[in-house]
Amino acid sequence: MLPLSLVENQNLSLKNLHIDFEQPQICQVKILENDTQAGTITYQTAPWVTYTIKDSTFYNTGEGWEMKPTSGIAFEEKTKHIVYNTSDIAVGTAHVAEISKGIIKAFKWKNSKLIPGTVVAMRSWHRPNPGIFVHKGKDTKLENISVHYSEGMGLLAQLTENIYLEKFNVSLRGKNDPRYFTAQADATHFSGCKGVIISNNGLYENMMDDAINIHGTYLKITQKLDNKTVLAKYMHEQSYGFDWGYATDSVQFIQSKTMELWDNKNSIQSIEVIRKKDSDPIEDFKIVFTKPLDDYIDPTKLDIGIENLTWTPKVEFKGNTVRNNRARGALFSTPQKTVVENNLFDHTSGTAILLCGDSNGWYETVHAVISRSKTISLSML
Repeated sequence: MLPLSLVENQNLSLKNLHIDFEQPQICQVKILENDTQAGTITYQTAPWVTYTIKDSTFYNTGEGWEMKPTSGIAFEEKTKHIVYNTSDIAVGTAHVAEISKGIIKAFKWKNSKLIPGTVVAMRSWHRPNPGIFVHKGKDTKLENISVHYSEGMGLLAQLTENIYLEKFNVSLRGKNDPRYFTAQADATHFSGCKGVIISNNGLYENMMDDAINIHGTYLKITQKLDNKTVLAKYMHEQSYGFDWGYATDSVQFIQSKTMELWDNKNSIQSIEVIRKKDSDPIEDFKIVFTKPLDDYIDPTKLDIGIENLTWTPKVEFKGNTVRNNRARGALFSTPQKTVVENNLFDHTSGTAILLCGDSNGWYETVHAVISRSKTISLSML
């Protein structure tokens, strides 16, 4: 279920909401016994979890659905911190037997770090629906909103200009919340946005991915028709179905294998979606550029990506708390200025701040982060 979808809105403000699900599709269990020599673990399902066992396989169930967990995140029982030096772990959902109601023994689950009392959030890799979806918005403000569970990102925004988050939380329901998890993926995720993204004074905790992930999406040139015209395609199976660019947008070209940039930027004269029938998803494009392409833009010799520079945002990420989550704390992939200031990164399982982007933007971005941010670690790719 997608609780809230904001499509093609301007000057929209959303305030004072809580989003939650009665029965999440993450299955929470507690380790009762761990026999590392025998390779067996006994666990207890949380009180709200319903399940079935078929052919010695455990399935988490709900109204009209069932799901076999394929991986998990381990948390310390008292602190709700991710268990040190763990990230995604294998879970014992195959070769199991029910000992009594809610007590399951996994006969082929071996992990010495799962001491009794450890809580494991068992999940699949599916992330079908965010808590809030923003598409082609302009000047969108989200204030004092809490997403306690979502079957994907807490917030997913794409092709949006200027989005402001103030006290936007992807968080547990308080200190006494019996759950150890929130969103199935990133707390907030921005794809192909422009203008500014401002995220201040938020709480992002116990989600299954980054607190914030900002990026564009490259197209791959599949064919060069003439010195101004190419065919290009979305390549990732989860990154197609929406517009990539518009006439007058500025673009640059990248060597896919090395991420090296060519100096000569260009702009779009026209862009056309290529598909056999109208019901097909948006995936392939015919693009005509305003200036002739250099001879080295040749997809028969190199894998070449195209980045839309117009749809890249400036970023401000201030006064936020990021804790007890899988993956990184914050991931920024934009050549625009990025300021990360006065945030607390507490027990992220990966890098606190990860910068990815074109080399032209690195200096300004890194300078802003290092001089102003209180952080645990910093990585660049």
